[in-house]
Amino acid sequence: MKYSKLCFALFFASVAVQAQDILVEEPWARESPPGVQNGAAYMSLVNQSSDTDRLVSASAPVSETVELHTHLMEEGVMKMRQVKAIEVAPSSATVLQPGGLHVMFIGLGEPLVAGESFPLTLNFENAGEITVEVPVMNPEQAMKHQGHGN
Repeated sequence: MKYSKLCFALFFASVAVQAQDILVEEPWARESPPGVQNGAAYMSLVNQSSDTDRLVSASAPVSETVELHTHLMEEGVMKMRQVKAIEVAPSSATVLQPGGLHVMFIGLGEPLVAGESFPLTLNFENAGEITVEVPVMNPEQAMKHQGHGN
């Protein structure tokens, strides 16, 4: 059973979705411990046009609220802060990753469970709406996915 869940997560993590000039690569979320009401999703946003685009909002059925966030160092303490938009420069990629920019889920209806997935709709200023399927990974899978494992 573990093997099939891992294959499922890795299959979806390798899928890229494109709409207009934005390519969404390797979306994923880390599983959440029971009782935790928040979660996050990560991915790469590749702008294949010569114009700047901006991710301006997101939505998902897994939580009451979905926000765009970043991490900032304030007075020696790392804090998360909501941002109004995430810029994707022309002909480049913007990486959403742990410790940086990410899509935040606030008020999860249920924990995010490794091996499962959920739809996430990203709304871009120019490219419009892109819906991706986000696989949920356990911590070990997430570390390997981020390039920290073998």
